[in-house]
Amino acid sequence: MKMSDVLIKPFVTEKAMNHLSGTPTQKFKDGNKIEFIVHRDADKPDIKAAFEERFEVKVDKVWTRIQKDGKHAIIKLAAGYSAEEVGMRVGVF
Repeated sequence: MKMSDVLIKPFVTEKAMNHLSGTPTQKFKDGNKIEFIVHRDADKPDIKAAFEERFEVKVDKVWTRIQKDGKHAIIKLAAGYSAEEVGMRVGVF
């Protein structure tokens, strides 16, 4: 699988947007995360590598889940990198 095929599109909902700021009611409380729909066959190392290459950031951790609309990846960026900045670059805001 090519790296360009791993990340399909950002996933934008109110709940997903709360990952950026770390709203206390969220499961992921510390923020600095962004959510993407990814290729169903992509594993966590593929997602991490593709995200780091495409956005020139460092990824701390990746969580995945499969839903009816596809495979979702929540990507937490390493300290010193901003999920909000990446969100602005992909047009989330």
